[in-house]
Order: sequence, then C-alpha cells, then structure tokens
Amino acid sequence: MREIVFDTETTGLDPRNGDRLVEIGCIEMINRVATGNVFHAYFNPDRSMPAEAEAVHGLSEAFLADKHRFHERVDELLEFIGDSPLVAHNAGFDFGFLNTELEFCQRTAVCMTRMVDTVAIARRRHPGAKLSLDALCTRYGIDRSHRTRHGALLDAELLAQLYVELTGGRQIGLELAAEMAAPAQRTTAAAVRVDRPYREPRPHFASDAELAAHSAFIATLTDPIWHMGVAQPPARRA
Repeated sequence: MREIVFDTETTGLDPRNGDRLVEIGCIEMINRVATGNVFHAYFNPDRSMPAEAEAVHGLSEAFLADKHRFHERVDELLEFIGDSPLVAHNAGFDFGFLNTELEFCQRTAVCMTRMVDTVAIARRRHPGAKLSLDALCTRYGIDRSHRTRHGALLDAELLAQLYVELTGGRQIGLELAAEMAAPAQRTTAAAVRVDRPYREPRPHFASDAELAAHSAFIATLTDPIWHMGVAQPPARRA
C-alpha cells in the first residue's frame, strides 16, 4: 500500500485569515517502509512573515523571496501524492492549508477521506499522554537530536518513523518477511516429488527372541549401576 507522510510550514495558524503555505515535505512509503522518494519545496507566500512564525521554522521573507509560488509547482506536487492516503500530525491543520492553496489555483481539494491523522492514532493508543511530535518521538525512542527548528521535510521524516511505531512498529517487518517467504515456501513444496513408490512401514519394536537375549545378558551382570545407591525401605515398627 502506498502512503504519503507529509508536513507543512506556514506564515501562521489560519489560512482563512490570510496565512499561507511556505514549505511542504512529503515522504513516500510502501507498506509502511520509506522508499527514498520525496517531494520538498519552499514557496514565496507573497506576504510578510510574522516574527513568531519565523521563530518556529526559521524561514524569512528574504529566504523565500526567490522561491516559486505554490501554483508554479502544484502539478509536481499533485503528481507525487497521486491518490494515496496522506498522513500528517494534527492533519486537519495541514489539510486546511493545502486545500486553501489548491483552491487559489482553482484545483480540486484533496478529499478529507484520504486524511490519516497520527494525533488521533496516538490519542487512542495513549489516552491522556502528551501528543506533540517531540513527546511521541521521545516515547518511542526516535532520535530527533538534529531537530533544532521545525522543518517540513525533517518533520515528515520523523513522522514517518513515528507512524510505523504507532501502527505496529517492527512487527511490520516480520509481516513483510512472511510475505516474502511465502513464495519460496510454495516453490519448495512444488519441488517435492509425489511419484515415489509406496513402502510398507518398518517395525520399530523388539522381537520375542531379541527380548529373551536381552534378559539373558542382563542376568550376567554383577551389581549393575542402576542398582547402586538404592535405599532399602525402613523396617516397620512392631
């Protein structure tokens, strides 16, 4: 199954108030294994960058000034994501910005039925626990020491690892191994010959003559080892 794990960075929290998408990072996964195929882009939002947003992701107006507008790379993005499910952390936020940008380009919005929200998955697995990406990475032992600021592609890479853990972890590898072994097992079974001649089962018990010979041999032994150290039962008191 193909899935896309993605993350976004923006100028703020609400696209309805004029905030825009400035970065997107997408990771392709097949059967919950990252393939190495990614889509990553920065976008010029054609608006100022609030200081509080820049403090989170470090993307300044000067840095974004020469980047493509969203509509200039929308075809590449849509081709990459295809019709695959889209996995995001607090996915409603990312879907809201993505679909707002698609609306500006007069493109069809991504259907919400494709949304997979890892926050919702984590909430079911760990009710009452902290559900931030940082907290969950710590819980599952995912190394985030190189994450000094938010970044769409870096966060998508961390989220891909977290998604695997939230949906079965290393057991997935065992399932894949079983799937890969199945054809080999079928091949081995097919190679077994079924035209061998029938043979009567051989007896596996001693004959009367063999039993008599054994008893005669045992009678010749003096103080056999299996009689040594055997305690005699205590005499009964009168």
